[in-house]
Amino acid sequence: MRNLDWDGLRNLRDLGGLPTPLSSTGVTVSGRIARGPRRELLTEAGWAAATRWGLRSVVDLRSADEVGARDADPDARPPADLVITLAPTEDQADPEFREVCLPILDSPEYWQHNVRILPDLVRVALETVATSEPGILVHCAAGRDRTGLISALLLANAGVPDDYAASVRAMAGAAPHGGPTHDRQATWTAEQVDAFLDEVTPHVRAFVAEVDGVFDLLGLDEEVRTRLRRLLVG
Repeated sequence: MRNLDWDGLRNLRDLGGLPTPLSSTGVTVSGRIARGPRRELLTEAGWAAATRWGLRSVVDLRSADEVGARDADPDARPPADLVITLAPTEDQADPEFREVCLPILDSPEYWQHNVRILPDLVRVALETVATSEPGILVHCAAGRDRTGLISALLLANAGVPDDYAASVRAMAGAAPHGGPTHDRQATWTAEQVDAFLDEVTPHVRAFVAEVDGVFDLLGLDEEVRTRLRRLLVG
């Protein structure tokens, strides 16, 4: 199953099991990369389930000031041998990023601007995934927007359309994710989600259709592109 059951987390999926013409099996490889929300929500049982899945590495896309337990979080600790790397994709102190991206930060419309304004940050995040030991959790706060950006690039590079819509549906109507900006989607109904996806899906499709161009803009080495592809197609 692509949906993973790690107690404490919603919107958690394995990037394996998706159809791709680039794999000899016809699908992406399971157990290599998962996407999800903030890891501090995991309970002891959740960490145990993550370990059984094969979790070895975490690539945290949040800014440093977002990291850490909150009062309502479970009192649970990750495995001692888990490698956690902070690789933020955003710099909200950057004037252009603030002006262009903050008003649309909960929409994939901002992805194209993020890679243009802060290419070095996005490149480093992808390089971190490429060099991490497989069994990787890529996450931000909600597992939807920043994680959506990186997951869309990983999947497009592996010949797969993105799965952004699944994250929107998983997080709508949930408690606010506690990210750096207001989460309007936390109050949405299913009808509002459908209307939003109708509006933004063209942005997602346009973004992933130009994955090689995005990688060129980021200055991502061909070796890194190949390593990322092999993680998902074998």
